[in-house]
Amino acid sequence: MVRSSTPAVDPASGQSFSRTAVLRSKAWTLCPPSIAKAQIVFPDVGFRVGELRNLGVPGDSLAGILAWYSLIHLQPVELPAVLSEFARCIMPGGGLLLGFFEGAAVEAFPHAVTPAYYWPIDEMVQHLDAAGLETIETQTRVDPGHRPHAAIVARRTTT
Repeated sequence: MVRSSTPAVDPASGQSFSRTAVLRSKAWTLCPPSIAKAQIVFPDVGFRVGELRNLGVPGDSLAGILAWYSLIHLQPVELPAVLSEFARCIMPGGGLLLGFFEGAAVEAFPHAVTPAYYWPIDEMVQHLDAAGLETIETQTRVDPGHRPHAAIVARRTTT
């Protein structure tokens, strides 16, 4: 991972900012009502409404992206474009931490107000690789009474 004063981004949705805002200097949310609350709780963090397919930053300008369950509601056909946008924005050597629900197949399931998707780790790794993000580490966890969890640490390749 890159140690840098360059901004990192958490493209959060809903209330997830509260766990991660102190780790970044910029945050995007898909949920405009969350911005006012987030700005009160974390006044030194710049928040704005954004779009996963167009983060609105120059290429190679971010040290990293924390996408902790930020992509679970994307339709599977949308994932490659979003990961490509992440790779475009992350500087070479910069990082991505991705959290998602792990499953044997890409499969929708009911979640909160809109369906979410399970993803097999191997398939997610293939999508990351195709976008120019090299997988460094994968982790899985199954806690009693909870859905299977997966996390991937990836790094933007230099080409």
